[in-house]
Order: sequence, then C-alpha cells, then structure tokens
Amino acid sequence: MAKDPVCGMNVDEKSAKFSIEYLGKKYFFCSKDCMLTFKANPEKYIEKSNQKINHHQGHDHHTHHLHMVEDFKKRFWISLIFTLPILFLSPMIQEFLGFKKIIFAGSSYILFLLSSFVYFYGGFPFLKGLKDELSQKQPGMMTLIGLAISVAYFYSSLVVFGVEGKDFFWELATLIDIMLLGHWIEMRSVLSASRALEELVKLLPSEVHLIKENETTVDIPIEEIKPGDRVLIKPGEKIPADGVIIKGRTSVNESMLTGESNPIEKKEGSIVIGGSINGEGSIVVEIKKTGKDTYLSQVIELVKKAQESRSKTQDLANKFAFYLTLIAISVGTLTLLIWFLFNKNLAFALERAVTVMVITCPHALGLAIPLVVSVSTALSAKNGFLVKNRIAFEKARKIQAIIFDKTGTLTKGKFGITDIVEINSNEKELLSIAGGLEALSEHPIAQGILEAVKERGIQIPEVKNFKAISGKGVEGYINGELYRVVSPTFLEENKINIDNKEINRLLSQGKTIIYVLKDSKILGAIALADIIREESKIAIRQLKSLGIKCMMLTGDNSFVAKWVAEELGLDNYFSEVLPHQKSEKIKEIQSQKLTVAMVGDGVNDAPALVQADIGIAIGAGTDVAIESADIILVRNDPRDVVTLIKLAKSTYRKMVQNLLWATGYNIVAIPLAAGVFYKAGILLSPAVGAILMSFSTIIVAINARMLKI
Repeated sequence: MAKDPVCGMNVDEKSAKFSIEYLGKKYFFCSKDCMLTFKANPEKYIEKSNQKINHHQGHDHHTHHLHMVEDFKKRFWISLIFTLPILFLSPMIQEFLGFKKIIFAGSSYILFLLSSFVYFYGGFPFLKGLKDELSQKQPGMMTLIGLAISVAYFYSSLVVFGVEGKDFFWELATLIDIMLLGHWIEMRSVLSASRALEELVKLLPSEVHLIKENETTVDIPIEEIKPGDRVLIKPGEKIPADGVIIKGRTSVNESMLTGESNPIEKKEGSIVIGGSINGEGSIVVEIKKTGKDTYLSQVIELVKKAQESRSKTQDLANKFAFYLTLIAISVGTLTLLIWFLFNKNLAFALERAVTVMVITCPHALGLAIPLVVSVSTALSAKNGFLVKNRIAFEKARKIQAIIFDKTGTLTKGKFGITDIVEINSNEKELLSIAGGLEALSEHPIAQGILEAVKERGIQIPEVKNFKAISGKGVEGYINGELYRVVSPTFLEENKINIDNKEINRLLSQGKTIIYVLKDSKILGAIALADIIREESKIAIRQLKSLGIKCMMLTGDNSFVAKWVAEELGLDNYFSEVLPHQKSEKIKEIQSQKLTVAMVGDGVNDAPALVQADIGIAIGAGTDVAIESADIILVRNDPRDVVTLIKLAKSTYRKMVQNLLWATGYNIVAIPLAAGVFYKAGILLSPAVGAILMSFSTIIVAINARMLKI
C-alpha cells in the first residue's frame, strides 16, 4: 500500500482516483486537489515522501482544511441525531413543550449513555484541543470549550448517579452541536479564503503537444516536459511552462498571473509564462523553466509564505485572545462561587459559569486577523502583487513619502521621440527621411525613431549609397538627393549654425537632439529621451491626492532629472546618484521622520529597497524571486503602487473592525452570561451563549470576505 505524497493517505492503484508518472515513477492520489498540488511543486512532495513523514506532517495546508471541514460536518450530523432523543428524554424540554413527563425505569441512564456518546464523539475535537493547548501552556478557545462541556458533563453524570441536583444533558448536547456547526461554517470560510493556491495550481494544463526532432507532434503529460523542449500551443490553450516563442504570433491573456486585464501581444522572441492562456494564434514555444523554477511555482511559494507569515496586528490579536481566555476562566469561576454562595443552587451556578466560558471563547478573535490576511493575500496574488513581508505590507498604509527609481520605473527605459521641431520641413517628411536613413542602423536612437515612424504609419523611402558618419550620424540618397541625420557635433565641425529657442529649451532638459539635413540645409530637429510612462503621471497624481510626497532617484544628469520631475509634478528629485549612494538618500528622507517606500527594479536598487521602510520591486516579470524587496509588483505599472497602498489600508481597516467586534461584543455578552440581568428576566442558557459566540465568529468571517468588494 502506497501513500498519497501530498496528504499521506493510504492509496494504491485500485483505490486511487488519480495517478501521474513523474521521472519514471508512478504516484497515486486520493483526490484531484492532491494531484494538482503535487503537480505545482513535485520535488517538495517527493522529498517529503522519501523522508517518510507521517500523515499529519505531510498534510498539504489546503487538504488539511478540507479534511477538517468534512470531520466537523460528519460529527455535527451524527451528534445532532443523538441529540434528538436526549431532548425527548429531558424533563425540562418535556415541560417546556407541554408534554406529559415521560419517565420510566432506566430513562436517566439512557440519557446518560446518549449524552456520553455526544460528549466523547462530538466533543472530541474540543477535548483534544484542550489537551494540546494546556500541553503548550497556551490556553485559548479550545480550553474554554473543553472546560465548559466537561464541567457540564461530569456534574450531570454525578446527578444521574445520586448527587442531589439537576442535570443539563440537553444543554450539553445542544452546546456541542452548535459548536460543531460553528466550526464547520468557520472552516468552510477559511477554506474558501485560502483557495488562491488551488486556483493558481489549476492554471496548468494536464497535457502538452511536444514537437519531436522529426517535426511530428505527440501529446505527453506536462510532468514530462523539460527545458529545451519545443511545444505547440494552439489557440485557446494554456501555456504549460515558462518559455520563449520561436515561431508564430499571438496575444496572451496573463490576467490570472499578473492582473493585466488586456491580452498582451506576443511574437517571436517574446517570453511567455506558464499558466497564461494563448489567444488567437498557434505558437511554438521553447521551454526554458519547469517545476519549481517557473514563475507560477515561485508565485505559489510566495503566496504560501505570505499566508503563513505573521503580522504585528496578528500578534496583538493573539495576545488579546490569551488574556480573554484568562478573563473567561476567572469570571467563570467567580460567577460559579457568587451564584452558589448567594443562590445555594450548584446546578444554576454551574450553568452560569459554563455560559460565561462559552460566550467568551476567543474564537472570533483567533480568526479576526488570519481570515483577513488570507483574503488580502489571495487578492494581492490575483492582482499581480506578491507580498513577501506582511509587516511591511501592513506598514504600507502609513507611507508618507515614495521614492521612485527613474529608468524603467517612471520611464520605459528606452529611447523614444518626445518633440519634433519643424524648420524648413514638416513633421511627416522629417520622420520619413529619418526613418529611411535610420532603418539601416542598430543604434538605440535609430530604434526609437523607427518605432515612432511605424506608430504613425509613415512610409519609409528607399535609401541608396547609405553611409555611417563615425560617431556623428548617417547619410544617404533619397530620390537622388543627399540627406543626413546627424548630431550637434556634426553641425559644429561643419560650421552649420542654428539658433532656435525651442531647440535650446529641449537641450536644457537634457534631451538628445538630432538634426535632419538636406545637403547642408537644416530641415528640422528631433528630440529623443527615455520616454515617461503615461501611467506614471496618473500614479503620481493619485499618490499626491493621498497626501504622499513623491520623489525620484536617478543616475542621469540634473537636466534630465529636472525635466522628468517637472513633467510628472514630483515634490523632489535627486540626480547623478550612483547605485551605492541610493540607500544614503533613503536615510536622508527617513531622517525627516517620514515612513518611506522605495520603488525600483530590484537589481541595482537592492540596497535602497532594503533600507526603505517598505521596499517595492516593480516590473519583476518572470523573475519574481527578488530577495531585497518586501513587495513585488509583477507589471511595469506605477499605478499598481496606488492600488497596493489602498489594499493595505483596506486590509488594516478590516483587521481593526474584526478586532473591535471580536473583543467588543464581550462587554455586553459577559454580563448577560453571568446573569447580571437575572432579576430583569434576562438569562442566557449555554446553548444560546454558543449561538452568540458562533454568530460573532461568522460575522468576522463575512467581514473578512467583504474585503473582495
């Protein structure tokens, strides 16, 4: 008998519902969830299987919750069935319903046996939790429930066997039923909030079309592909692993991975990510990464770590829960003593004490933060934010200053045309001539001009006798006329004078100027620079509306830095800053008592990202394992920083709301449970206390889910 490598359950070829072959060995699985989890990171589970880790240690987090949901569900329904005859045989219920009392020889012993089953079977999770919490010296929710049902059970049992008093087996049974129901509902909420990983795992296809050396295609399981393989991906199919397109052109939907809603155009040489969906064209992809090296696997691992990581608010909630447990035990004991001394009725005093302990259970408090964390982490992953440090994410709501790297963050990181100055020609002719001459050049400036020409749909003329003028430009003949695209140095050396206010203004901004000449006559000038992203302008405007100071770090000269800062409306900028000096600038801003975030590409900005209170790597693409950043934004879009801050604020707001509800309702609940308003006719039974406690837990769970809205 083999074991499911994910959950550790015993399975074989006959009992297994799913099986796959990986590296020449066959693995069997008890469910589709286990199989998909294994496929996302097989090395992890093979290693665990080889180490013969036991059933509980080998549990996958998601599968573990799935089993807990089923366990609570099963125990609830079985306990409920046994509760019905307990209610039927309980004198208090008979009296309440107006029945003629049904008492026969041995009825109390039948009631005892039925209640014993409910106590030991239905109450098992709470009794086990009581033992675990006490052994770890961390009394909490399970301690309270376990104590409450144990006091009720053993006191009622003593009554059956001769001690004077009245039993409350029916309260015991209904209390356990309601607690089981509450936990069942709670576990379902936790499970649904934690399904981000399951959805990510399901992104991969089960089979791929492998292209063999003889160019024939054969379908193989996804587990068998390896780097260097060529695979065919048809329209509408999922891309099986990270790779590069070597044939074909298409658009790819990466929304589930990066949050980018619009399909991305892809052509030969473009990188594609495993799990994204191919659009309208067939493509051939050479696989570059498989298994744990893929983008998707790295995302899954980061989401797991984020969901498991703690935050300051979570630590605060745990402290609250611990003290609330001590308060519940203390108040419960005090309630028991006071009511017994003044009322002389042990059964009534015990009922009050049990109700206090049940209603004060820090269940909602224990879930207040983890549920919000789980939902916000899932939302982050879905929208292209990968949270590595939860404390930093929590701190993002307090950002007062953001420092952006310029190149590749606020700008596109490539040359493009920013201005065209018409002197003795028009814009279309200038671009046509420049495009024709630069079409034969590999210079970055040439690429920027050609891209602008293509965007405008301008016809490129045929160029004859093309020649590069070393370090100064290019020249060639168009329709028998000599044209040149040259630098200012060429004009100086050939004593061609130009005095133009617009060109002087562009030069003062640090832009690169090239001139278009016909023979020695200047037709016009084209200004190029690192193109500012339109998204950057929107992002800066939105950040400033939130009261956040926006600044920029760049290694460029002061002219370029000033131009970019003015275009974007930045509060400040630092130019000619070398990579190793960036962290010093961060310290300088922090010395002003500001909470500072640094946004950069995660490579040469690493020291600054570490120094900042919140380090944000932007445009990580397929390389998500950036050690220096606290938060990774997958897309090259500064607007995501705004969304990140808003999500951090919403997440914290939900945490606070849950904490206030989970602790605040006890201010009213504890006096009610203790019987303070007994003379006013207000008295809660343990079962009603359990309903209120469960209700508060459900409110906390629903409030966490509202974060999605």
